[in-house]
Formats: sequence, structure tokens, C-alpha cells
Amino acid sequence: MDFLSQHIEALIFCAQKPIKLDDIKSCLSEMFEAEVPEKDVKKAIESILTKYAADTYPFQVTKTGGGYQFLTKPAYQASIGILLKQQSKKRLSTSALETLSIIAYKQPVTKSEIEQIRGVNCDYSVQKLLEKELIEIKGKSEAVGRPLLYGSSDRFMDYFGINDLKDLPSPRDFAVPEEVQNENPSSDPE
Repeated sequence: MDFLSQHIEALIFCAQKPIKLDDIKSCLSEMFEAEVPEKDVKKAIESILTKYAADTYPFQVTKTGGGYQFLTKPAYQASIGILLKQQSKKRLSTSALETLSIIAYKQPVTKSEIEQIRGVNCDYSVQKLLEKELIEIKGKSEAVGRPLLYGSSDRFMDYFGINDLKDLPSPRDFAVPEEVQNENPSSDPE
């Protein structure tokens, strides 16, 4: 029974939303290439519920939304609230994302080239991106004044879950087809 419980526990753990009993049974049947009796699945789920009800775990398996899901116990709400608040402060602003996009696609690029593309000053965005280590100084340009060249960092790759700059979507993936542009009356100059 422990073997079955461990498989069910893994299914509940990896499910992005509450996993229903029927879905658990379906996965197990495919895994074991045989029907798993519902009573055995329910018994295993009960043992998992009992296991995580113990005070030794900061989370529990809860029946919610018609299925089962791992949720943190209410006693840990304060510490999780602090973490979520801190993480929300780490989000990138729209201007930082725009600046980062330009750097990622045009690198190595100078601050003045970024500002020319964006049409606004980007000192603050570049500074924040450097602080978050999403970009780095790649050297100096040969242009007059020898401005700094910026490029993406390894942390940028990790942050966006890519292994190589070739994994970035192609700019043409974002292009609006010409026929759609022609259908859009707001794009017609008057």
C-alpha cells in the first residue's frame, strides 16, 4: 500500500490544480497497466491525509475544488505572506522589461541606442537591471566617448528559463500580419 500511496502523493504534489480521484485512478491504471480498485486509491489517500495532518509538516493535503492539493497550513500564513510581498517587489516594471528586451535582442548595445529605440531616458531601468544582475556590462563601444555596452547575463537566461539567446522568440513572431493591420481602422492616419 505504501508503494501506491507514494505514487498518489507524487501525483498530488505535481498537479498544478486540485487533482480529482478519477484523474488519479486514470494515471495509476496507465502506469500499472491494470485497473486500480477505487477503494485502494481512497485508502491510500486517507493515509496521505493522515500523514500530512501531523504537526511535523508545514503543509497538508486538502480536499478542495473536487480534488486533492498540497496547501500550506494556516499557521504559516504570516511567513508566506512576507515571502510573497518580497517577491512582488522583485517584479520587473514595464519600462524595465522594454529596456531588457531591447538589450536582449540588440546586444551589445549602448544606453543611447536603447534610449533612441524607446524614445525615453532609460537610466533608472538600466540601473535596476544591473542591480538585479539581469544585464551586465560587456565592454566599451568604439564610438565617440566610448560608451558602455550592455548585454544579457547568465541570470537573465535563468530568470526566463532559456539556455541560449537563440531560444528567444523571433521578432517576426510578434509581428502583426499585414492583412490584420489593413483591417484595423485605428492604424489608418487621418
